[in-house]
Amino acid sequence: MAANDVLTRAQIDAELASLPHWRYRLGGLAAVLKCPTSAAALELFATIGAMAQAANHHPDVDWRYDTLFVTLTSHDAGSKVTARDAALATAISAAAVRAGATAHPELLRAVEIALDSDDYAAIAPVWAAALGFKAGESDDLLDPSGRLPNIWFQETQTPNPNRFHFDIHVPASEAQGVLAAVEAAGATLDHANAPAFVIATDAQGNRLCICTEEGRDGA
Repeated sequence: MAANDVLTRAQIDAELASLPHWRYRLGGLAAVLKCPTSAAALELFATIGAMAQAANHHPDVDWRYDTLFVTLTSHDAGSKVTARDAALATAISAAAVRAGATAHPELLRAVEIALDSDDYAAIAPVWAAALGFKAGESDDLLDPSGRLPNIWFQETQTPNPNRFHFDIHVPASEAQGVLAAVEAAGATLDHANAPAFVIATDAQGNRLCICTEEGRDGA
């Protein structure tokens, strides 16, 4: 397999079987690595940077005190997972073990802003121009710098009166715990589209969706 080859979902799942630190999320591989100290986290950050330079393939890394949030995707392959991502994830995991880091997939969250629309093609250019976003898949917009939440236009012939809602992406392995906490906090849950997503409605009628990698990315 060539390094630039986009992996199928079955191939991604096969790679993840040997990558316990990592989860599949929104077209990328993601991990949360908690180190023994802040200094150890910085050292691991530097190690990841050196490996990325050597591989000419660069992950997004967010350093927060003793914890690194790492995301791998191949932008030149349409922001998909390729063999390069799996290879670098393997190397990062080995470095994390040497650094004494532990994985915390329960901390993985990614937020999309979803907008109900019965004709998203008519409005997407406005949002792209205003935000400086680029087209991703046919129905979403992405921040080229990866800093801001994606916008996903949820096509529906019956848009909700409150058309905006958050899509909260969590690993499927963590979804039941998140859903239980949301329900305990007072939301009602609609499981009709599970495991792709569960619609949560708060006491005032506001909606959000708890989404997993079994959703659009798994199609």
